[in-house]
Amino acid sequence: MKREPLDPENPFAVPSPLPYGLPDYSRIRTEHYRPAVEYAMAEHRAQVEMVASDPSGPTVENTLVALERAGRTLHRVLTAFYNQSSADSSPELDALEEELAPRLAAHRDAIHLDQRLFARLEALVAQVEAGTLTVEPDTAWLLERTHTAFVRAGVRLDAAAQERLRALNARITTLETVFGREVLAATNAAAVLVTDEAELDGLPDDARAAAARAARERGHQSGWLLELQLPTGQPQLVTLRDRGLRERLHRASSSRGLTGEHDTRATLLELARLRAERAQLLGYPHHAAYVAADATARSAEAVGDILGRLAPAAVANARREAEELTAALHEDHPGATLEPWDWAYYAERVRSRARALDETALRPYLELDRVLHEGVFRAATALYGLTFTERTDLVGYHPDVRVFEVHDVDGSGLGLFLADYWTRESKRGGAWMNNLVDQSTLLGEPPVVVNNLNIPQPPDGRPTLLAWDEVITMFHEFGHALHGLLSAVRYPSQSGTEVPRDFVEYPSQVNEIWAWEPQVLQAFAVHHETGEPLPSAWVETLLAGRQDGEGFKTTEYLAAALLDQAWYRLAPDEVPTDPEQVEAFEAAALERAGVAFAPVPPRYRSAYFNHVFSSGYSAGYYSYIWSEVLDADTVEWFRENGGLRRENGDVFRARLLARGGSIDPMAAFRDLRGRDPQITPLLERRGLSAAAGA
Repeated sequence: MKREPLDPENPFAVPSPLPYGLPDYSRIRTEHYRPAVEYAMAEHRAQVEMVASDPSGPTVENTLVALERAGRTLHRVLTAFYNQSSADSSPELDALEEELAPRLAAHRDAIHLDQRLFARLEALVAQVEAGTLTVEPDTAWLLERTHTAFVRAGVRLDAAAQERLRALNARITTLETVFGREVLAATNAAAVLVTDEAELDGLPDDARAAAARAARERGHQSGWLLELQLPTGQPQLVTLRDRGLRERLHRASSSRGLTGEHDTRATLLELARLRAERAQLLGYPHHAAYVAADATARSAEAVGDILGRLAPAAVANARREAEELTAALHEDHPGATLEPWDWAYYAERVRSRARALDETALRPYLELDRVLHEGVFRAATALYGLTFTERTDLVGYHPDVRVFEVHDVDGSGLGLFLADYWTRESKRGGAWMNNLVDQSTLLGEPPVVVNNLNIPQPPDGRPTLLAWDEVITMFHEFGHALHGLLSAVRYPSQSGTEVPRDFVEYPSQVNEIWAWEPQVLQAFAVHHETGEPLPSAWVETLLAGRQDGEGFKTTEYLAAALLDQAWYRLAPDEVPTDPEQVEAFEAAALERAGVAFAPVPPRYRSAYFNHVFSSGYSAGYYSYIWSEVLDADTVEWFRENGGLRRENGDVFRARLLARGGSIDPMAAFRDLRGRDPQITPLLERRGLSAAAGA
């Protein structure tokens, strides 16, 4: 079939001429995406057809490498598109994403179900196993991963099963898009408008100003709009004194997706059912087994074991914390029952009394720009010798986006880092990292990575002051960015964060520790008006309180992870059919798992659990705690070797970050640590050692 050329005026007609291949968002318009995707899919099909129909016998170059080189235009278009649709969407982009989802699923299926391609891969695998073909380790791993991807995609199924599989994939990708869109809409719609300023008692001035700005931007002539973040717990609950407003805010958050025009329940039920059917079609008992088999966990039983081991100890800790908080609650409301909307407020009261330091006092010392430069960037300089220069001549996909050029230790350009920290109506909730360009020596491409957070934007001219959790999130997401920036691999499909889902959070969680490093903390925690450093006594207090609230934090996380597992351990006929059954299923699953503790709801409830119904973590939300086993063990390695030192950074970079997905990830961990991971450091970090039997 003849392929029509792409209009030369379309920014995707040729690779971006900008430094490091940064997409030229100054020229990209919504109307450019559809023709670019259609052209790029046709181009990719033609490139793959050349590989599949090559009369020559299969070689690494004409099969594996050729597949790696194929589809680069499509990759360029889709990375730009998906980044924008998640961080600066519009009704037009939403509609286009929903339209393209089944077409892209069919495109992927056409490749992974091509028997000719699979036969070439099978021949290469046989040659390697027979010893007649010797390849470099990264190529051997690429062959293993590519072959496995074809098998897991269903290439060995018969024609009838493949036809059903194609239909399932098309529908699943459509539903994922619908769920994500509706969660964003539900989150925006659930924002709480406050018209009586007295109700805002306790809310810091900068947060109050940001709420006023949000109200004006959403069309309200007066009042303060408390915008919601993706998790159940909202940051304003820490300081709001008005119990009634706290309840309104919590109920608005926890009821998202349960009623009205943005009800997500029917969508999530269909997703759970179709994923279960697909897993059985591919030979697995349920979707959780299918996911775990290709992760470092290897089995759903291993996932269940670690979650089950941690849950009783976590809930026991949360119940002990609740006793303290109930006593504090009774000072204000004698005889009242501790509710979810009380927890954060009274936890902060108890902590501030015990530690003589509260969130409100801390915020003026945590100004975003200083945290970025003197915290996040400073730690990267100390560890890896990286330096950062803001490039105001380069633009992102939204005016809020800042672009930094990253220089390696020798001064050479390493890549670009885009920082997009403020919340807006067009951005999905949460925090995440994207690649815009994957590092690859095969293609000669350096990395371009993006970090997204959702911090309320203050009025013009006012500083952005952070909560401590937001500081940790900045370090966490930059850990993902470092995984991409420091990648040094040959093949683009092995770049940076292209590792199993339950390994990808590991480097990012390791990077969180540098926020607590005294020399880094003292550099970024400086009063934004006076320039005074955070008092040394407060630094000691902050460090001493690292385990405060771990019962709550671990329980709310485990409740979400176990809820994810509950949905995806079902057979198709076990998934509820009535949307009204969603809440009952959720309650029963939490009770059965031993994490049903009313004052501590799951970090995400099903109806807005974007991670597992839209964003690629289905049956994989356990990844955070699984990765934290590796993270906590690696933190011990840093401590044993002197902490924040260039020598340590160089080793961590060379043995783990630089390798990306070019090696079995657990082999990379063992190369760093000299052994398999141990769980004891995690249990000690979370205060679970005794109860979990460490």
